[in-house]
Amino acid sequence: MNLSTTLRVLISSVVASFSLCLPFLAAEPPLPQFTDVAREAGVAFHHTNGASAEKHLVETMGSGAVFFDYDGDGWVEIFLVDGGSISDPAVDRRARHRLYHNRGNGTFEDVTERSGIQHHGYGMGACAGDYDGDGRPDLYITNYGPNVLYHNNGDGTFTDVTATAHVGDPRWSTGCAFADLDRDGKLDLWVVNYVDADRAHSPFCGNARLGVRFYCHPLNYNPLPSTVYRNDGAGVFTDVSASSGVGALRANGLGVVIADYDNDGWPDVFVANDEMPNFLFHNSGHMRFTETGLASGIAVGADGKARAGMGIDAGDYDGDGRLDLVITNLDFEMHSLHRGLERGLFGYTTMESGIGFPTLPFVGFGVAFLDFDNDTQLDIAVANGNILDNAAQLRAGATYMQRKLLFRNLGNRRFAEVGRMAGPAFSTERVSRGLAVADIDNDGDLDLLVTNNGQDAELLRNDRNNLPGGGNRANALLVRLRGAGANTDAIGARIRLSVGSRTQIRDVKAGSSYMSQNDLRAHFGLGTAARADRVEVVWPSGRMESVANISANQIVTIAEGQGIVARQPFSR
Repeated sequence: MNLSTTLRVLISSVVASFSLCLPFLAAEPPLPQFTDVAREAGVAFHHTNGASAEKHLVETMGSGAVFFDYDGDGWVEIFLVDGGSISDPAVDRRARHRLYHNRGNGTFEDVTERSGIQHHGYGMGACAGDYDGDGRPDLYITNYGPNVLYHNNGDGTFTDVTATAHVGDPRWSTGCAFADLDRDGKLDLWVVNYVDADRAHSPFCGNARLGVRFYCHPLNYNPLPSTVYRNDGAGVFTDVSASSGVGALRANGLGVVIADYDNDGWPDVFVANDEMPNFLFHNSGHMRFTETGLASGIAVGADGKARAGMGIDAGDYDGDGRLDLVITNLDFEMHSLHRGLERGLFGYTTMESGIGFPTLPFVGFGVAFLDFDNDTQLDIAVANGNILDNAAQLRAGATYMQRKLLFRNLGNRRFAEVGRMAGPAFSTERVSRGLAVADIDNDGDLDLLVTNNGQDAELLRNDRNNLPGGGNRANALLVRLRGAGANTDAIGARIRLSVGSRTQIRDVKAGSSYMSQNDLRAHFGLGTAARADRVEVVWPSGRMESVANISANQIVTIAEGQGIVARQPFSR
């Protein structure tokens, strides 16, 4: 492509992106404003990346975060994964994961010391799920080294049960997710692995003559397969990677999300791979999977080339009842949007959706579908940050720190990037990695938790009700599920909410984004509607039930086979 052609393409992309913004600029209500309240809320976490002259690849990967209600009091807690150091034992000893208890008044208490959670190895990501069916979510932490499973004791403490559970994968693991993969009622565990990198020596990448060293490209290392653990009950798992068909497929895996994309009742697994084709593991039942990424349309971009897949999420952004997929990539690749079609296929809709050109200069990591303005349509939030701490030496104009992106859903399968208008938190540049979503203050709007590599974590509170002039006061509903069996949080359930002619769907997912996990409660924006006409739940067991005429602006708990068993108004 010559220069003039390139300029024409860029200009047309700018014009197209601006035209997508015109309906928003003309008709949309004021944007919610996001404010970083981490320090005032008591979330004082500084990530340890152990950056060194040896340029170990793990130093630039960052870490994840988890929202989960570990004590069952109806307020989501925060778990932040810390890194460590490969080169300096003293720095490594300072690294410490953090658990913050939600006080229910907008602040959090650091309860790490009494929780029993320790730092083992260089931390990467985490996911939470009640693997033993005792009604309390447990915690799994992935590492650059052996992973760790913590059992929730129910008294605010956790016990390391990795050895007895047989889930201490020693390789470099990244994303993870709990799901009932074989539909036997117990949560299984999927662990994504990255590359085989020597902990003792990092290869030299850069310009030796100029004395400039960079972090090596992941393709300089051997890729690894995912690990699949079947839950056998009694607190024990079995590694079924080989027999499941997954262990034979290797890639540079990072993000993972599990959802039933083809509505056959079996949870399927999407894996974002770094500079290799993405995977879609279709669940054939009985813990057998077939990789169908290329056939389904999510493996590569429209040009047939693999992208640097980092973070991933699934959701129905166009309201057609089919799951869509968003994947973050490297700069000059654009982040990918795949729209769900019929027969289990996906269409590459990055450019026509309006997210292509705005993401071109960014290196994306954490990502989530969310309805941040409660207008009934799923928007997209993205955490960005460069890989190279000396990026400016490699390319003029490149920066290590980058701002986050916020895409507002305009309807008609179009988005507009509105981050700069969504408050100071979205304008501030950081080296962002993990991103998780939850309603931390139970006020009906969604807040964000962002981890930053070698920097402080950010807690972005959605202040839609505190704007001058009132801001956006749209209604919402939070739905918490309680399963009847060992899968007490009903992970894998699908919720359909109908308001008038519009139907929204949410899947209860344990693990997504970039090595992170969102609140398991399903959030639905209702716009101006005062109530939901109907909420239908398809439980992981296959059972279906529905509840009609639910008033807006409350948290409802639906128990399997019992309907609504608890109601709590928003804390506005």
